[in-house]
Amino acid sequence: MSRTVRNNRWNLLKLLVAFSGAPSGPPGDPWKSFGAMGAEVVLQEEDTEGSWTLLSLLASLLMVFGGALPYVPQYQEIQRSSNTEGFSTRVCLVLLIANILRIFFWMGKQFEVTLLLQSVVMILTMFSMLQLCCTVHSATRVGTKQHRLSDLDWRYFWKWSAFEDYLLFCFSFTALCAVVTLLLLDSAMFVEALGSLAVTFEAMLGVPQLLQNLHNSSTKGMSVKMVLLWTAGDVFKTAYFVMNDSPAQFWVCGSAQILIDVAILLQVLFYRQDSRVKLG
Repeated sequence: MSRTVRNNRWNLLKLLVAFSGAPSGPPGDPWKSFGAMGAEVVLQEEDTEGSWTLLSLLASLLMVFGGALPYVPQYQEIQRSSNTEGFSTRVCLVLLIANILRIFFWMGKQFEVTLLLQSVVMILTMFSMLQLCCTVHSATRVGTKQHRLSDLDWRYFWKWSAFEDYLLFCFSFTALCAVVTLLLLDSAMFVEALGSLAVTFEAMLGVPQLLQNLHNSSTKGMSVKMVLLWTAGDVFKTAYFVMNDSPAQFWVCGSAQILIDVAILLQVLFYRQDSRVKLG
């Protein structure tokens, strides 16, 4: 609410209180009762707006940090098992590209700052996941050949041994996006295409994990809690996008993510049942 409207309501409240407490007028004066009733209505409205403001703040905080929460159980699972085979690091690739593009999309079409902050938090989270995976690989694959970005071997793209290579790739991609965006920022078509590209990548978030599970014929090593939190988060943020009239690209992306999350959860059920049949 604007400061002018708030001040006007406060002045109205004071006027009503003064009017309702005026000594003039005979007992049972209906104007006096009306003033007291009006003051109570304004107070209730102020309380309701305060409650909505608090809920809105909590929803925004959940949007900013909620996207990173699913990776906490997966991070703990990798630390516990010292094994990264069940987690696809290409999930990190998809999210890094999607959120870098979203930041540049914000420069051309400024939507909620909440979503901008969410992108920053998600980028830092993905770097944390990649650093852990590189550390585990270094500890468990001693003596194996190291693969570096400088080798320019596309067979090992995003399978590099050093965390610095992932940072270098993301920095180069960000610099390229910055140059292109600077040149084409005045084009509405480019800005919309950038937003569509960002949400398309984000919608594909679960696809690398889906393919990893198919390749392994198992979901072992993948945190089911992570996927459940993905699903809950995607449902929440899709509803948030719709209620806040965010660009259409966002809720379309959220809907696609929910479908992929459900497919991964079906994999969990299928592979668990398949394992029981084999054991039986």
